[in-house]
Amino acid sequence: MMWIRKSLCLLGFVYLLLAYSQPTQAKQLYVDNIGGSDNQNGLAPNGNGGKSGPVRTISRALRLAGKGDTIHVANTGDPYRESISVQGGDNSGLVGKSFTIIGDGVVLDGRTEVPKDDWELLGDSTYSTPAPSEFTILYLDDKPAERVTVEDAATSIPELTEHQWCMFKRRIYFKTESTKLPREYDLTYNMRRVGITLVNCRNVVIQGFVVQGFQLDGINAHDNVFGATVLGVVARGNGRSGISVGGASRVTIESSLVGNNGTAQIRTEGFSETKLKNNDLIDDDPNAPALVSEGGKVKQVDN
Repeated sequence: MMWIRKSLCLLGFVYLLLAYSQPTQAKQLYVDNIGGSDNQNGLAPNGNGGKSGPVRTISRALRLAGKGDTIHVANTGDPYRESISVQGGDNSGLVGKSFTIIGDGVVLDGRTEVPKDDWELLGDSTYSTPAPSEFTILYLDDKPAERVTVEDAATSIPELTEHQWCMFKRRIYFKTESTKLPREYDLTYNMRRVGITLVNCRNVVIQGFVVQGFQLDGINAHDNVFGATVLGVVARGNGRSGISVGGASRVTIESSLVGNNGTAQIRTEGFSETKLKNNDLIDDDPNAPALVSEGGKVKQVDN
């Protein structure tokens, strides 16, 4: 009987060893902000009236995801209005298999409408409203409105022409046409803080998103992000930077368009290492250079 018990123990050990040594089967998850539901399992691009079908939010897909999974975000034509966080082991890649989120032109938008009743008339068709943060950007008709710079030593706002704006002492100032009120314009500003935050994750690919209208950064690799790639992304109209890499993170930014962000197009800090490859960094605004380095290393990689 003793040898039978030993044999059974040995067989059990071998079974467990084989079970834990098998590679994890990565999943394909699907998100659709029109046809999806967060009550579904995310395992199919189209629903069937039951539990199988796409989820509605990217955040829900991230909670369902495991190592090495791929999340496909459907481009429905409607922006995804959420902030997402990619973090920890379940949102990391496997050996030879990245954790990937594919946007295919999807717009991730951090803006909200400027409250129509908060505007105060100062005179000469110039109106004022509180700014949510020091990094606020005012949008007119879905594009950043023309901004007039206020000097640090200024004691009053500069002269504005129609459709121009400035920020002074945490208030927005906007000049309308003489026959119109602010409520008659499509005015929005950046309210959500960061579009995509990465932290404590490995081998992640963020691909094909348009990330716009966030208070701080479109994408922020906060810390301990290793082997990450930002590929084919447009990061525009964010309050601080389009893409920020900090802490001890190691990130490659490739084939991306970054422009019209508040203080920097790409920003680095800490002990980070950032590789740049085939990017278009728009630096028309002297107050928002292509690259602002507050620490870390940046390397331009040739083809």
